[in-house]
Amino acid sequence: MNQNSYEIERKYLIRRPAAAWLEANCQGSDIIQTYLKAEAPGHSDRVRRRAGKNGVVYTHTVKRRISDLRREEQEREISEAEYRALLQRADPERRVIEKRRYVLDYGGKDFEIDVYPFWQDKAVMEIELTDETETVKLPPEIEIIKEVTRDRRYTNAALAKAIPAD
Repeated sequence: MNQNSYEIERKYLIRRPAAAWLEANCQGSDIIQTYLKAEAPGHSDRVRRRAGKNGVVYTHTVKRRISDLRREEQEREISEAEYRALLQRADPERRVIEKRRYVLDYGGKDFEIDVYPFWQDKAVMEIELTDETETVKLPPEIEIIKEVTRDRRYTNAALAKAIPAD
């Protein structure tokens, strides 16, 4: 199934919640994300393997930044064979991103908390919005270090190249 849409999100660098709290309050899945050599300038091209309680899903996603908050996104589910074939286009300048994603339902919204093996004390939390002016009510259990929506160093594509020191 092809899905073309706009992605509008806010992103936060947070203190890493305790694993027991995340497992008790969120739905978790393991993600392996590989960036491909982009076929067009200004585009981000990736494949993802996501394993959760409902099995394994493979996706191919192409994104193009429109503004700090909005990106055009084309995403489709693919077979394992197509996933493996696309891995042949892996960008050698980017590491594979492995993370545990937790989805926290708070205030009728899904907050995605990504826990990476390269940080012991931090994580990244994202919330998708319906429009760029939507007000975000943050979960009180989450300690926000800072908003990083406009800081491109915290995109997964950038983290595949370098980990910010702050």
